[in-house]
Amino acid sequence: MVEVLILEVEDPGCFWVTLKGSGPYVANDIEYINMNAEMNQFYNKSGRDADEIKPLMLEEGQICVVFSKELKCWCRAIIKSIMSCTDYYLVECFLVDYAKYIYVKSKDIRIAEDKFMQIPYRAKQCGLYRTKPVTLHINFCEDTAKIIPAKRWDCAAAQYFQSLLKATTEIKAQLCAVEGNKFDVLLYVTIKNEKVCVNDDLVSKNFAHFEESKEIAECPANDEESETSLNAKYPLPLKITHPSLAFNPVLFQEEVAKNVETGHTVSSSFPFKKGLNNHQMSSRDLNGSTESNFQNVSAEGKFVFLSNKIEPSTILETAPLFDELKKELIRKNFLGPNFTESYCWPPIARGCDVLAISHQGNDPLLYIPPLLTFLQSESCYKSLPNRSGPLALIVCPGWKKAQLVFELLKIYSRFSRPLHPMLIIVGQKKEEARDIRIHRGCEVIVTTPYSLLRLFEHHSLLFLRLCHLIFDEIEVLFSEASEQVFTILDYYKKTITIEERLYSPHQIVAVGTCWNKHITELLKEFMNDPYIVITSMEEASIYGNVQQVVQLCLNSERIAVLLRILDLTPKHIEKTLIFTSTTSETEMVHQALRSNSVFSVEIHKEKEFSFEYALQHWSSGTRVVLVLTDDCMQSLGITDATCVIHFSFPSSPRIFGQRLQNMSDNFHNVIEKGSCVDQEHTKARSVLFLTENDACCALGVLRYLERAETEIPRELYDFTARVLEAEEEKKFARPLCTYLKTLGICKNRRVCADRHHINVQTDMPDKIIPTLGCVTVMPLHIINATNYFGRIIDKQKDQYAILAEEINDYFKKPSNKVSVEKVERLALYGLYEEALFHRVQVVEFSPKEEEKFFNVTIKYIDEGRISQVESHQLLQLPARFQCLPPQAVEFIVCSVKPIDNEIEWNPRVTSHIYHKIKGNPHEAKIVLTLGNTVWVEPMVRVTRLSNLKTSVNEYNVRSEILSMGLGTDNPEHIEQLQKLCRRVKVPTHEKNLETLLKEEMASPQSVSSLENIQENSIESCSSSKVTMENHSYDSVAEIKEAEDSTLHQRKCFYPEIKWFQNEETVTVKVKIASISDYKCEFSKEKVVFSACSGDRSYLADLELQQHILAEKSACVIKDKEAVIVLAKEESELWCKLLKNKNPHVSFDFEHWEDFEDEGPFPTGIKKLHYINEVTEWMDSSEDSGTESDD
Repeated sequence: MVEVLILEVEDPGCFWVTLKGSGPYVANDIEYINMNAEMNQFYNKSGRDADEIKPLMLEEGQICVVFSKELKCWCRAIIKSIMSCTDYYLVECFLVDYAKYIYVKSKDIRIAEDKFMQIPYRAKQCGLYRTKPVTLHINFCEDTAKIIPAKRWDCAAAQYFQSLLKATTEIKAQLCAVEGNKFDVLLYVTIKNEKVCVNDDLVSKNFAHFEESKEIAECPANDEESETSLNAKYPLPLKITHPSLAFNPVLFQEEVAKNVETGHTVSSSFPFKKGLNNHQMSSRDLNGSTESNFQNVSAEGKFVFLSNKIEPSTILETAPLFDELKKELIRKNFLGPNFTESYCWPPIARGCDVLAISHQGNDPLLYIPPLLTFLQSESCYKSLPNRSGPLALIVCPGWKKAQLVFELLKIYSRFSRPLHPMLIIVGQKKEEARDIRIHRGCEVIVTTPYSLLRLFEHHSLLFLRLCHLIFDEIEVLFSEASEQVFTILDYYKKTITIEERLYSPHQIVAVGTCWNKHITELLKEFMNDPYIVITSMEEASIYGNVQQVVQLCLNSERIAVLLRILDLTPKHIEKTLIFTSTTSETEMVHQALRSNSVFSVEIHKEKEFSFEYALQHWSSGTRVVLVLTDDCMQSLGITDATCVIHFSFPSSPRIFGQRLQNMSDNFHNVIEKGSCVDQEHTKARSVLFLTENDACCALGVLRYLERAETEIPRELYDFTARVLEAEEEKKFARPLCTYLKTLGICKNRRVCADRHHINVQTDMPDKIIPTLGCVTVMPLHIINATNYFGRIIDKQKDQYAILAEEINDYFKKPSNKVSVEKVERLALYGLYEEALFHRVQVVEFSPKEEEKFFNVTIKYIDEGRISQVESHQLLQLPARFQCLPPQAVEFIVCSVKPIDNEIEWNPRVTSHIYHKIKGNPHEAKIVLTLGNTVWVEPMVRVTRLSNLKTSVNEYNVRSEILSMGLGTDNPEHIEQLQKLCRRVKVPTHEKNLETLLKEEMASPQSVSSLENIQENSIESCSSSKVTMENHSYDSVAEIKEAEDSTLHQRKCFYPEIKWFQNEETVTVKVKIASISDYKCEFSKEKVVFSACSGDRSYLADLELQQHILAEKSACVIKDKEAVIVLAKEESELWCKLLKNKNPHVSFDFEHWEDFEDEGPFPTGIKKLHYINEVTEWMDSSEDSGTESDD
């Protein structure tokens, strides 16, 4: 044993000590004092030119001497990380004699002279021998708790360990093993004259457990005073060429463990076949190269593509993060860094440009911890303008992901310097973006591309201080908003290229799960020497420009197709691998090739002796074909194949990637200058056989080929279409897709589990639900801004209201409240909630035998919501209360969708609509009914003023959504659903459903108030439209005409129109900007105007109140409007312009005074006369953007 002094403690698995006493690798205090004095005198010597002893370059792992301001002396150190700042580098160093991490400027670093490196480092990293952490695992399902092994030490164990060390008067250590970069010891402490083994004490108190290790030999000595100690004279674990490396675990060049007594090495590398390991490229060789490489980093088959050398941070303790963040991650039971994070964190923390493509590429923790670490270096930003503005901008594909990222930032930024992050989601209302104020001190903004550009219009200095631009889920951003992303990149590039920003940090980080064609431009045009990390081999092959070929054939024809492919291969030397799934297939393919004079070698586990023979031919420089099974890949270690043929379809994406890895030497770097990617004869090629047995994988293959931008055969599209159709048939019993119902389209149809076609049996309208006309609806359960559940109220006789009253009267008697003894699935019961009794249906339950009460999932059949209650809360419901069918109906407001290509409504809209409509009756017009779902347009809140016999339209739900700026028109919504209905022959139910879609959707008996509801109803009572209750349409023909107009407007936008008149003419102004093509047709009673502006079409069909002279009327186009002058047939004033009211047409009050001055009547008389004439028309002119071009 040897006495030690504790320098630093992280946990029982990692602490730093210095040795007391003497030994071959231990210097006494006098030697250290003398060495430090000489070293400080040498580096402080004023007459010496400092430039001569400054290192020419800095790199991680470099030994140096640094000046510590805290210790006020020069110290030996090892460089851990380097961060670029304005005019210098900030370097994180580990002081090897003090076990401290410090940050120093590059100017305070000196070359380590050999004479100061002769004495071993004082600080030695240690861990408790075979003592591993545990944690309490709680199984909520089984209601049990037990102690199990853990990956990290919890806080309680670390605190107890530290308390033992603080209370001790003497500490001794007995060396048991040297494992990797630390000493494993048995630690003994003396507390109150009692010697305690810390290892045993932690185990006895359930802070740890002993682990049986196969790689580390037990220490044979049990005697306390055994010669085996940290000072024992045994061979060092490695051959140390420099004395200063003797006890520096960081610089160990291999991961080995040795038996202390025998010195035998225990290898942890992959056991390759004898004679074949020289073909396996090691990670060390790869890291030694600056070129793009693929690296096999573990025996489990994990691969990574690196464009630059990266030393991975495999454990959290050594990760390039600031200490407080590490502690918080541990408190949150963070299990990382995972494989991808270990490669992404170091370059991001150094401020480098990074592109990461991985299956975990949608995890924000890939970039948040290292970004927060870099932001701690305030000195890096001193050259930036002294004003408010973000340093980092995180761009997410949608509000939902932005919300997640923002929440994570709030959690982890609490332990950093104040960053004041902001989440900014801006709608289409210009005043909203204008009114946003960025908080003083805000240094991180999370937003979406559309919101950012809207914000930038009113905050042009937003990019002035921006240094870090992060793109989350880059492939989604490019597929949904590529134009916006490149606009943001252009703004950023212009900002950082000015001279004032030359020495400030500038970093672009993009992470994603798969490749996108626009990523190449991002790398070449906007990133500076980027670190590319791709852990998905199939995506790396796309980056490497591998030619992807798909061969569709029958399973029985594969041999013939294979021979044809080999015949068509180029004449140059080609190394081909043919992969099969079984040994029998391997032999079959080999025999077929031999029969056709193609030299090949078969390799499978039953012919291991052929491995060396195959590799000899493979390295001979001649054309060779290897036929092999997947389980032989790793043993061969081939990376220079030029062609891989997937004779058998790969069993998983991982296997597919491993096959492609055999060609990694021939992958091209798309950002490398002079890359010969256009030379077909040097291009790696992958040929995939797709047969009828692999139909389930056709969709995945098609998506992969689309990302690879390769030529896709027409047959594959047809085959995929048939597969999709077959998959849809399997979804016969599934519900109709929610996105299809609410938006008219499902963007994820290929992976969506729900149905996307009409099922005649399921989607037949329920007999109790009206299929046409105007109804009164009451939303009770709000799903989102346009999707609700509720009831249709019968104004004549509301059966449910009667039933609800009877149920409540029945259960008022305590004797009637009988709890259910045996719960049955799908049975109806009563439930008391919020002073009311409800009818509920049991959807699901899973009782346990020993439990009397259990949770039951129920559905409120008259409201549509689903909830969970205790089984004892259910009450027996008499049969007479079960006769009335369930009243809950699903309502969907048509022709409106979220902005910015979102598929989910922003919670702000949903919350606003929730508080407006829940529990309130609304008037609505049904445009489509399928099953229990009703599509309505419009849906209006109408308040009746009984004393005045009038009604007031408070708001239109669709207009309310549009007015918030977070919704936009969706004219194709109902059209898409109608197309689905036309594809099937729907049986009649009073009327054929297909006929109902074509017929007009109202009746003369409709509620009178709804007949006056226009698409653009007013939004407040103060300016509301007032109509008489007894007013109605004159005929069914008028209803048909009005609704024909509505359907027509779904195809073409109706422009905003203003008009004014004099006694001879009527002037009509059509508000359309940048008209590119137009047509205006005049007749005696009608004017039809059509025009195009950009990608929008406009149509105004005006049926006039009075007659005009068509030959004298004219149309003139101006910058932002079309002016139509109508010559009146008779010289008189018109009381209104059109026969029928139109919400898009209104009187132009700017010309009111002009008309007044020109008239022959006294001012007061004429004004009163004209007010009476236009009052009726003014009532119908409402302020809304519905179906307009706003």
